[in-house]
Amino acid sequence: MAEFTRTDRRSTRRDDSQSRDARPRRNYGERGSDRRRSYDSDTDRVERHERHRRKPEDREYRSKQRSQERSRSPDRSQLRRHSRSPPPKRRRHSESRSRSPPPSRRSRAPLPSQDASFRGGKEVANTDGPPVEKQKPNYKPTGLLAKEANTVAGTTTVLKYHEPPEARKPPARERWRMYVFKQKDLMDTIYLHQRSAWLMGRDEKVTDYLLEHPSASKQHAVIQFRHRTTTDEFGDKTNKVKPYLIDLDSANGTKLNGKKIGASRYVELVDGDVVAFGDSEREYVMMLPPPEGKKADASAED
Repeated sequence: MAEFTRTDRRSTRRDDSQSRDARPRRNYGERGSDRRRSYDSDTDRVERHERHRRKPEDREYRSKQRSQERSRSPDRSQLRRHSRSPPPKRRRHSESRSRSPPPSRRSRAPLPSQDASFRGGKEVANTDGPPVEKQKPNYKPTGLLAKEANTVAGTTTVLKYHEPPEARKPPARERWRMYVFKQKDLMDTIYLHQRSAWLMGRDEKVTDYLLEHPSASKQHAVIQFRHRTTTDEFGDKTNKVKPYLIDLDSANGTKLNGKKIGASRYVELVDGDVVAFGDSEREYVMMLPPPEGKKADASAED
């Protein structure tokens, strides 16, 4: 086959144009002019393509230029060394792409009861009975500190009673006394005004006054003087120290004027009251003698 060169194409085009000019022209109208324009545009496109076609020499020169530019430009590894930011870490693909576990199959078994789900899946054996009440916290004092504070020095005995903050010793003009009678015989006299409190019982190491009867407890009762403030109907306040009787949860109780009093409660004593401890026949009579000045006045009148 003969090579189709650019000169041949031009020569053929010239021949075609000469032959075209030699022929008689016909008026094809607008349709003919459109055909001629499209033919001319095709020929111009082919010529433009041939004009910009590269030669093999230009290709070699262009490849040398690119290799020189690559040698001058810095390597990618050097750029990574000088960069401050660390190289991106490659993510390791796990076997399972999704982190969430596969959905579990729904069982057709009946749902557990509400009580069982509340208790962590444990079924209660007897659900028909009443619910078990939880033990509530107890914030009451245990008495351990009071036990250590009320221990008598030199003994292991713990006192049942300790004096209140309003405890007072009676004034000197009020000389309270307690007379001990066995039937009609005077057995003893207790001078109550000498102390603020008197502990009665069978324990010799702890008590202030010894009760010898076996029905009496080791720490049976206490006679306590307390400071009290009273207000009359006119609003006048009076301060006074009065004697009170308290039973210390004794086994056989304490009687006042023949009646048994409640345990761990203060009961006021007045002049002429009769106290009895346990089943003892002895009677303890409260007496408040008049002051010494009034005694002298009463003797002078007689």
